[in-house]
Amino acid sequence: MSTATLTIDLDAIASNWRALANIAQAETGAVVKADAYGLGADRVARHLAAQGARQFFVAVAEEGVALRRALGSGPSISVFSGHMDGDAETIRAASLTPLINSLDQMLRHVEALPGHPFGLQLDSGMNRLGMEPAEWSALRDIALAQNPTLIMSHLACADDPNHAMNEAQRAAFDDMTAGIDVPRSLSATGGILLGADYHYDLVRPGVGLYGGLPFIDAIPVVTLDIPVVQVRDVAAGETVGYANSWTAKRPSQVATISAGYADGLIRAMGPKAQMHAGDMAVPVIGRVSMDLITVDVTDLPEPPKSLQLLGLHQSVDTVAGFADTIGYEILTSLGSRYNRVWRT
Repeated sequence: MSTATLTIDLDAIASNWRALANIAQAETGAVVKADAYGLGADRVARHLAAQGARQFFVAVAEEGVALRRALGSGPSISVFSGHMDGDAETIRAASLTPLINSLDQMLRHVEALPGHPFGLQLDSGMNRLGMEPAEWSALRDIALAQNPTLIMSHLACADDPNHAMNEAQRAAFDDMTAGIDVPRSLSATGGILLGADYHYDLVRPGVGLYGGLPFIDAIPVVTLDIPVVQVRDVAAGETVGYANSWTAKRPSQVATISAGYADGLIRAMGPKAQMHAGDMAVPVIGRVSMDLITVDVTDLPEPPKSLQLLGLHQSVDTVAGFADTIGYEILTSLGSRYNRVWRT
């Protein structure tokens, strides 16, 4: 096979979901936006629904439509971006629950879809989405009279358990929702790990489902095995790749593998990255190009037929570190050319 194989372990995702649910001891939804962080929202969501997940979250209404086709009627699908202009028919037809972010969205929703379910998103300090305290204070009684299904906010620094922002946001959320008899949600993966004070009625794990930090106990979900196109001998002093960016210090064997930045393997990771042949690590050399990466395989006992980037030896966050980014970006960048295999 000429393309890399991306294997996605659906049972591992389900195990991670159950583990986070056991920590939270609250209703546990699943964030499947961005095509389930690049891993296939239709398959991931159906597998989680079979395990008991009933609340799913997407970024935009169009994602919700595709997810509704996959899940059928029953599970709730909430939309973080709320009720955008022109979304009314999409929201109605796919039975989506917009998470209202502003007075304008509230008016748009009740005028276009009176009686249709909605949730509310409050800004507890992140300054990204949701109603700020003053806007919420003015709208609160009107909004609550429409029977929202959920009130949520989002933590900015939950991946750092010692950050003062966590407690500040929790206190702000408590203050904004005091005395309200509506299910509340504050935490994604990081918030779940902060403890019971952050769990409220519902939690919304995302990256932890897919094997990413800060859930250090997550079961690995993805493996990426990349075929070797060619192995060549390189003499000491010869260079490899664009801009002559690597020079052989000894007689070397160089494997060229069939993947590159067009497949989401970020160019910036080049000189820091390594691959694995079984248990042996081998360094990436030269620049990551669009379709190809070169690897020094001199120390392997025999030329490899494939090399692994993601798997038991390297998590998405390890690979992210090569490029000075985060595991989220690695997952959501994984390209369309891979031969994808979903394992249960």
